[in-house]
Amino acid sequence: MAEMDIGLVGLAVMGENLVLNLESKGFSVAVYNRTVSKVDDFMNGRAKGKNIVGCHSVEELCNSLKKPRKIMIMVKAGKPVDAFIDQVLPHLDEGDILIDGGNSHFPDTIRRTEYLEGKGLRFIGTGVSGGEEGALKGPSIMPGGSPEAWPHVKPMFQGIAARTPEGEPCCDWVGEDGAGHFVKMVHNGIEYGDMQVICEAYQMMKDGLGMTNEDMHGVFDEWNQGELDSYLIEITRDILGHKEESGKHTVDLILDTAGQKGTGKWTGIEALTLGQPLTLIGEAVFARCLSALKDERVEAAKQLKGNAQPFQGDKKQFVNDLRQALYASKIVSYAQGYQLMREAANEYNWNLNYGGIALMWRGGCIIRSVFLGRIRDAFEKKPDLVNLMLDPFFQKAIEDAEPAWRRTVAAAVQMGIPAPAMSSALAYFDGYRCPRLPANLLQAQRDYFGAHTYERVDKPRGEFFHTNWTGRGGATSASTYDV
Repeated sequence: MAEMDIGLVGLAVMGENLVLNLESKGFSVAVYNRTVSKVDDFMNGRAKGKNIVGCHSVEELCNSLKKPRKIMIMVKAGKPVDAFIDQVLPHLDEGDILIDGGNSHFPDTIRRTEYLEGKGLRFIGTGVSGGEEGALKGPSIMPGGSPEAWPHVKPMFQGIAARTPEGEPCCDWVGEDGAGHFVKMVHNGIEYGDMQVICEAYQMMKDGLGMTNEDMHGVFDEWNQGELDSYLIEITRDILGHKEESGKHTVDLILDTAGQKGTGKWTGIEALTLGQPLTLIGEAVFARCLSALKDERVEAAKQLKGNAQPFQGDKKQFVNDLRQALYASKIVSYAQGYQLMREAANEYNWNLNYGGIALMWRGGCIIRSVFLGRIRDAFEKKPDLVNLMLDPFFQKAIEDAEPAWRRTVAAAVQMGIPAPAMSSALAYFDGYRCPRLPANLLQAQRDYFGAHTYERVDKPRGEFFHTNWTGRGGATSASTYDV
C-alpha cells in the first residue's frame, strides 16, 4: 500500500543516518539498497521498531510511496546515479520527484534536470553537508533543480536540517537545475581553503615556534572563543588533544599525505573556466597534491637544504599575528568563493540568494562558523555587493589584521615554512586593491610575439590596437579573444 512519505536509495553511512533523521522528525521512509542484504541488516538493526520499511526491489520501493513519489538517491556520484535513474524510470509517473543527495558534479545535475523534466518528472540535486553526524542530527542542505519540486520536499528538508542559534533552518531553495550542487561544490572548495590555512598555522607553531601539541591545543581552544569560532577550529583543538593508549598524540602518528574526493579540484577548474581568481582554494588543492609526493619530498629534503632562518622574535606576539593572518585569509577565501558563485549565476542564469547561502552554511555543515552571520548581514544590507572585502565590517577586519598578516607571511618565508594559502590570499588582497597591474606589459608581450592586440588608456574601451614592434611584422593582427 502506498503510504510512505519518502524513499531513500543507498544505505551507506550518510544514507542510513538521513533515514533515521527523517523518521525522528515524523516522516515515514521506505529504503532500498542494491545489495539487499544491507536492507535486512538495517531493518533488523538501527531501523528496528521505527516507521521505516525495507524494500527488496525498485518496484517495491515505488509501490510503497505516496504520490507524487519522492525518492532520494544516496549512491556514489557519477554513473551509479544515472544507472539508478534508468532503473527507476519505468516505475514512475508524471510529477514524481527524484532527489540526488550525493556530491554530484553540477553539470551532471543540469543534464539530469533537463532529461527528467522532458519526461514529465521533477529533479532535485541537493548538496548535503555535515558528515555522518550532520546527516543524523541536522545537516546543511542546499537544494536546486526543478522549482516545482521544492514545495513538495520543503517540509521534510527544513524539518531535518540543522538550525541556526536563532532557530532558522539551514536549508532553503538555492536555484534552478545545477545551482544546489554548484553551491555545495563551492562550500567544499572553501572547506579546502579553511583546512589549509589552519594547517599552515599549525605548522608554523609546531616547526617554527617549537610548540607542543598541548600548547597548540590551548591556542586553538582560545581562538575558538573569538572571531575564529567555528567547527574546524573546534575539531583541530580536539585533534591536538587526543592521545593513544600509549600516551602518544594520534596526530603525530598520521602520515602526512592528504586525500581528496575531487570537489576542491572541480571548484578550481570552474574558477579557471569562468575566469575568476580563486587563488587560495587553488593553492589548497595543490597543497594536497604536493603532500601526496611523500617519497619525493623525503628524498628532496636530503638534497635541497635551503637557507631558512630560525624564528627569533616574540613567540606570544607571533601566535597573535597568526590568529589575525588566519582570519584575514579566511575572509579572502569566502570573498573569492562568493565571486565565483556570482559569475556562475550570470553564466548559468541562476538567481542565487547570497545571504541565504551564508545562512545555510551557519549550521550543520563543515564550514559552519560565527563568521557566516557577518556574511549574511553583508549581503542583506547590499545584495549586489561585488566583493565581500568591500563590506564595511570585512574591510575594517582586513585593515586591522593586515600588519599581522604581512608579518606572518614574511616570517613563514624566513623560516622556510610553506604557507601557500595565506600568502596567495595576501597577494590577492594586494592585487585586488591595485589600480594598475603589470598586465599592460603582458599585453605588449602578447602583441609582440602573436599580434594579439591591446587596448589603450587614451582610447575608449573596446578599441583594439597592434604595434609593429620589430618593423618587420606589418599591420596584420590576430583576432582578439579571451579564453
